[in-house]
Amino acid sequence: MKTRITELLGIKHPIIQGAMSWVSFPPLVAAVSNAGGLGILGAAFMSPEELRENIRQIKDQTDKPFGVNFMPENPQLDLLLDIIIKEKVPVASYGKGNPHKIIERTRPYGIINMPTMGAVRHAVRAEQDGADAVIVQGTEGGGHTGFVATLVLLPLVASKLKIPVVAAGGIGDGRGMVAALSLGAEGVSMGSRFIVTREAPIPLSIKHYLIQRTEEDTVITDNLTGVRCRVIRNKFAESLLEMTKSKADPWEIMQHGVGKIRKAFVEGDLESGSFACGQVCGLIEDIPTCQELIERIVIEAEEVIGSMGEKFLSPK
Repeated sequence: MKTRITELLGIKHPIIQGAMSWVSFPPLVAAVSNAGGLGILGAAFMSPEELRENIRQIKDQTDKPFGVNFMPENPQLDLLLDIIIKEKVPVASYGKGNPHKIIERTRPYGIINMPTMGAVRHAVRAEQDGADAVIVQGTEGGGHTGFVATLVLLPLVASKLKIPVVAAGGIGDGRGMVAALSLGAEGVSMGSRFIVTREAPIPLSIKHYLIQRTEEDTVITDNLTGVRCRVIRNKFAESLLEMTKSKADPWEIMQHGVGKIRKAFVEGDLESGSFACGQVCGLIEDIPTCQELIERIVIEAEEVIGSMGEKFLSPK
């Protein structure tokens, strides 16, 4: 399945693993890339030294393209970009903030810039600033998320941009992939689905916990990290919602959330941790390898495309 995204990124399948803090470490990133997708390192909370070490670990495990995701507002951004450039990372991935400075700094070194956006105007601005492709995430997606559903956001963005568009938010199988392609995407990005794979370096108990969640078990919290964030509903999420309802100071809410993502995915604390996860958790039923998952999605997508003619009969 070739698209402009597979050609741009040098990958076999138009499937990207969304970056997730405390989850998308080298074992998962390399597994996705080795399976023909694009693995992305979640480096939002990494120091420059940790970033360098993680990049080198990925290189030890794969010779395929991969990306690094970071936050543009990081006070050490210049140091992080130095490392990304020196280590010859193929793809730069980021969300909040103005991409212009990052693109201007990395483009001369052949680094592909693929920011994630949750609004049409931001995607248009990214293209104007020189982005090579954009990921657009609908509100169904886990972690940082916007206000508009993928079904509406994706075709709006695809109709306005000339660069390739990747769909994120609510995609977890071949059916979702076909839907995204039909709406103008040239690839899909999945975060939550890759959490529940064998290579994801988190406790097995958490993977089973997420399998047991339904599409109704997530909520959107405000100010956990300064922006809207979709997470699994638990005691911690409820406490955030209560703080917001009582009009607590945003800084107080952010302080309340410090360390909670790590507590969830590293320590496996089901009630006190913050599990960034999308509504797609309702579709997750097993724990495959990344290779098995990607191959399954591609095969299912091809089957769905092939069966479309059988579902819609022409009038006699």
